[in-house]
Amino acid sequence: MKTIVNTIILKGYDLTPIKSNILISDGKIIEISDEIFEGEIIDGTGTMICPSFLNGHTHVGDSIIKDCGDGKSIEELVKPSDGLKHLALSNCDVDEIISSMRNSMLDMIKTGTTHFIDYREGGLKGIELLKKAADNLPINPIILGRDPIFYDSQAEEDEIRKITVKLLKNCDGIGLSGFSEVSDEVCGIVTEECNKRNKIPSIHVGEYFELQKRSLKEFGETEIEKSVNLNFKLLIHSTYPTDDDLNLLSENRKLVTLCPRSNGTLNLGTPPLRKFIAKKIKLWIGTDNIMLNSPNLMREMEYTLKVMRAYYKEYIDPKEILKMATVNGYETTDNLTENNSNFYSKINKTIIDEGNDAQLLITKLISKNPYLNIINRVEASDIIAIVNKDKFLYLNDKK
Repeated sequence: MKTIVNTIILKGYDLTPIKSNILISDGKIIEISDEIFEGEIIDGTGTMICPSFLNGHTHVGDSIIKDCGDGKSIEELVKPSDGLKHLALSNCDVDEIISSMRNSMLDMIKTGTTHFIDYREGGLKGIELLKKAADNLPINPIILGRDPIFYDSQAEEDEIRKITVKLLKNCDGIGLSGFSEVSDEVCGIVTEECNKRNKIPSIHVGEYFELQKRSLKEFGETEIEKSVNLNFKLLIHSTYPTDDDLNLLSENRKLVTLCPRSNGTLNLGTPPLRKFIAKKIKLWIGTDNIMLNSPNLMREMEYTLKVMRAYYKEYIDPKEILKMATVNGYETTDNLTENNSNFYSKINKTIIDEGNDAQLLITKLISKNPYLNIINRVEASDIIAIVNKDKFLYLNDKK
């Protein structure tokens, strides 16, 4: 039992800053009040408490080839199954892959992340490698598996379904590369089996303009429209939505993970953040391939805030950006629908409030603005501790 006293807390879904004390016991937030002084007392003077981060999209498997292929096109780098990434990983030692993934997860922990959603290549073996790499760390990988059979145009539907079911017994859902690499039949099997088992079906869509243009020409609908019609729950990128796409995403309450630094690294453009916000589309933020970017969400948020302000030449509220890495991973019971209740049950990411799991980080308070404190000021060395339920890990001394 620990009481952190005299600290600034970003409380609730709206991240309301309050100065108070917070009591944590057995992985739960027991009380937030000026009156509590129980258990181990931790002086929080000069600190703030923020929800820990959820990284909405990663590929930790390519941690072993950081910055390889800089300047190459996205197809040359990551297109299955002969992109630079896939060829490099096929020749890597298993122990090296595990070690590099574990180091990337340690980097996430040191920069405030307790949950991440990973697209895990390599079938069942790939899933087990990630689980092994995460063993005993205070971090929750939400694993979306995939198998090479998804790209085999000659594969029988019964075999695809069989492999999909095997994967889903061992992970939290399926993460497909994109409509250019997999057929509608594969997509239908994946979404059907995921939704039947309360798992997460996800896919990359509209990452760059040519994909949207090609999809319209070949199928008469955008990639984003296809993903909604095929009942995917989590859409990655959606960098180039049409107005109709935005309406569909909003009406169907789809979740979208934006990856602005990845888009920038690959010269793919900038997602229209203000349009997403205007349509009240639930947004997460992700760092994408670790071969391209560090998994540091503070870097991702700072880049996003400043690039979007420059792009729109308008004020962007930093709280909206911070929500993308924290409380947008949480829904109250009142807001849950048949379309998203199973999804959120898999994420298990909560806000700071009494009775909830303790999933938070304690940082130095450097700025007068608590949101910019995290996005614009705090470095890894300014994070004092990270809490993931019953795991309380000191990272740096407050002083």
